[in-house]
Amino acid sequence: MKLTRRSFVAGASAIALAAPATIGRAQDGKIKFVSILDQSGGLDIYGAPMVETTKMAVDDINAAGGLNGREVELILYDAQSNIQLYTQYATQAAAGDRADVVHAGITSASREAIRPTFARFNTLYFYNTQYEGGVCDFNNFNTGSTPAQTVAKVVPYVMNKWGKKVYIVAADYNYGQITAQWMQKFVKDNGGETLGVEFFPLDVTNFGPTIQKIQGAKPDLVISALVGGAHVSFYKQYAAAGMNKEIPIASTTFGVGNEQTLISAEEGEGLIAAYSYFEAVDNPVNKAFLERLTARLGPGRPTMNELSVRSYEGAMLWAEAVKAAGTADRAAVIEALRAPQSYSGPSGVVTIDPQTNHAVQNVYIAEVKNQMFEILESFSDQPPADTQLVCDLNANPNQNTFLFENGLEAAGIKL
Repeated sequence: MKLTRRSFVAGASAIALAAPATIGRAQDGKIKFVSILDQSGGLDIYGAPMVETTKMAVDDINAAGGLNGREVELILYDAQSNIQLYTQYATQAAAGDRADVVHAGITSASREAIRPTFARFNTLYFYNTQYEGGVCDFNNFNTGSTPAQTVAKVVPYVMNKWGKKVYIVAADYNYGQITAQWMQKFVKDNGGETLGVEFFPLDVTNFGPTIQKIQGAKPDLVISALVGGAHVSFYKQYAAAGMNKEIPIASTTFGVGNEQTLISAEEGEGLIAAYSYFEAVDNPVNKAFLERLTARLGPGRPTMNELSVRSYEGAMLWAEAVKAAGTADRAAVIEALRAPQSYSGPSGVVTIDPQTNHAVQNVYIAEVKNQMFEILESFSDQPPADTQLVCDLNANPNQNTFLFENGLEAAGIKL
């Protein structure tokens, strides 16, 4: 199901007036699973594959008999890379659809636009995207990797490989700004020096002046946290200037939108990234998952990455908790998730950390070779340690905050 903006707005004002206390969820019939992702617009390079794996997860759940004898109904909304639509569809999901669970959001801006709505309506919320860390919310489960799991691994790896002088380029919103702070922290912690940091709005496509600055600064490497289809231009322009053969790139975002397939093999060769999943993960579950996905979508299917696979695993993790709880009721499912709940998926075992409602997960460092990622190193069962420094939902289950909203130092993280 895809709801257009026009059809939504017709009923949105009345729904928005409903008080949370009056919203109930039926305990018979179908379990409502709502997905709000960017199927169009500048972020569709991330959203479209995430939608496909979400559909596959719900189909797999229903093919196995549903949950506790109930069918799962998937309701899809296309936020069209538009924050306003995210907020509107979040209200529709919580107040109109009376969703049992919502899996939604790609950018951190979209997450923070909708997270308060789900807390207000007591609607269980999953965010399945790698992000900058810092959400501390009893109602919100964050299954994507955090900087303590990825940036902390890739920064020392590439500094040992390429050198200590670093130039950072990042998207100009909270993910890019905060992740750039994490990068600077880990560069400093590992004896390096940050020569420059630049931020770019999501619609920027001209990176010529920045490439000239990088040429002048002469770093040993560039670390990128660029986001979205427009920012793919950076890698093309960087290679066109011959820079990819002079100063290598590492990234915390390249590949989760399958950027390696959007540029030529030569343009992307040698770039290094770290995530909780690459197609090259070698385990039987992943092999079977990819085979089923190819059979489902055809040989031209999207390459799988952390965002798409974690969308599948996040749905399955929730499903395991519903089965363990014996009900789709929010409070019981939260208790089951925090027991803690685990799921063995394509990326390996993913387990909820009850202190933070984040995921303990495997992390992999990989390098682009001929438009594919080859795994260089792996780390098992990595905790989401950045949030553990400042978040303890065991001690304070009423906390509902984004701790890094004002930067890392404001949250007690020393840079």
